[in-house]
Amino acid sequence: MSRRKTERLLNLVICLLATRRPLSAEQIRHAVPGYDAGNDEAFQRMFERDKNELREIGIPVEVHRDPWEDEPGYRIMRQAYELPEITLEADEAAVLGLAAQVWQRANLAEAAGGALLKLRAAGVQTDESAAGPLELRVDTRDPAFPALWEAVRDRRVVRFDYRAAGSEVMLTRTVEPWGVVSRRGRWYVVGHDRERGAPRVFRLSRISGPVAPVGRSGAVVVPEGVDIRSMVGHRDSLLPERTATVRVRRDTCQWLRQVGAVRPGEDGWDEVTVEFADPEWVAGSVVAFGADAEVIDPPDVRDAVIRRLKGAIA
Repeated sequence: MSRRKTERLLNLVICLLATRRPLSAEQIRHAVPGYDAGNDEAFQRMFERDKNELREIGIPVEVHRDPWEDEPGYRIMRQAYELPEITLEADEAAVLGLAAQVWQRANLAEAAGGALLKLRAAGVQTDESAAGPLELRVDTRDPAFPALWEAVRDRRVVRFDYRAAGSEVMLTRTVEPWGVVSRRGRWYVVGHDRERGAPRVFRLSRISGPVAPVGRSGAVVVPEGVDIRSMVGHRDSLLPERTATVRVRRDTCQWLRQVGAVRPGEDGWDEVTVEFADPEWVAGSVVAFGADAEVIDPPDVRDAVIRRLKGAIA
């Protein structure tokens, strides 16, 4: 659905909810932005489609026929539209706060903020601060995420440049995306790789440059029975476990300290030993702490950090 159409439907709902009496189609036409004020036939078709779409998603648009009026009136009764009272436990409210933070990182802040606003209006307290320590375990700051999320939603083929593990060579991949999955704080896209002619898993942090849509929406068909989470888990199990040494400023980088083993250092710095399977995962975590963290070893993790910092400068 286009942004323009979404805004028109939202304005129509607000208009029909706010009115104290049923409104005729002509009154709605002039009150709701997005309707054509010049073409009667085009307006009637658009208005009929909008009413049907709202009813299909459960919004009760009612028709009122007054014998003294030539045209029927329309409105949405607040009692039929509003949700019943919502009761959440403290841990459930904390999860809602965490989910909102995740989607804010994924450039979906407007939708997440709107959902939280509606819950607060219903008297639900969503404790976002309680989820703070969990935030860094779910990282959606990869630039490729929004475009891939939209491609999965629209069932659309994408093309991007990808660097395989342990290599500096960039290869162009054309992928039919089946889903985007988070595992152990890392994000993956799973789909059919047209160049290889087989299902593949791609780390979002290894995608370089823009993700370009290819062809029309609806072209991708997800095979029945495919389990993208197990595919990502199997891929992770094939990567060897290694150890990285990170120098961190004292009293900072709490998440690294929680996942690694800390050894006190000198001059206001400590050393943290972190087990990992993918250098890009460590690099992404270290870069997030800026000047408070520095990779000492191994060299490929240092190179990954440097590459990310140079990309940020560029």
